[in-house]
Amino acid sequence: MTTAQGARERARNEVTAAIKEEARRQLAAEGAAKLSLRAVARELGMVSSALYRYFPSRDELLTALIIDAYDALGAAAEKARDAAGEAAPVDCFIAVCEAVRTWALTHPHEYALIYGSPVPGYAAPETTIPAAARTGMVLIGIFRDARRGPGLDELPLSAELRPEAARLAAEIAPDLPPEVAAAMVAAWAQLFGLVSFELFGQFNNVIEDRERFFRHAVTGLARGAGLR
Repeated sequence: MTTAQGARERARNEVTAAIKEEARRQLAAEGAAKLSLRAVARELGMVSSALYRYFPSRDELLTALIIDAYDALGAAAEKARDAAGEAAPVDCFIAVCEAVRTWALTHPHEYALIYGSPVPGYAAPETTIPAAARTGMVLIGIFRDARRGPGLDELPLSAELRPEAARLAAEIAPDLPPEVAAAMVAAWAQLFGLVSFELFGQFNNVIEDRERFFRHAVTGLARGAGLR
């Protein structure tokens, strides 16, 4: 890459970052449904045609913001997992859950973009899947390590649910039995239910000491899913 090419690439990256930062500001002020490329361009002092060279449509800008949010959340989960080191599976699970909660409380509008109400008229493309899977892969890894190491209780599974659980296991973790896959996904869903209840106000006038309540709840999730 020549010096001129490097300078152009740096300039493009800087403008792209500025566009996304202004878009996040609009998310916080107006919500994703009202995100407007023209408004972003106006706030940055750009003409709309110039901004379209970076993001040809609102949906492409939304997709970039969604991928960034999923990646940031996934990175927080991975950092917590790595920091837990050789901790017991329950403790590692709790550490990752607390990192998810902390990230969500620190970035509420980005969390709402990926786990809140769908944006009218927008359908996330497959390019969002790798980033969206990062946090889930951390949780799968905890269950996988627990089964290989200190042990994992395989919870009973009804005959009616077994075909669905077997399909689920084949898709997300072929090396884990259906019982584990079902328990793991249930715990994953309940984790984000707890975070969403707190973030979107359902715990208002209900739970006061939310940090201790969250830790108690996710400890129960871990043990209920079979982690020792």
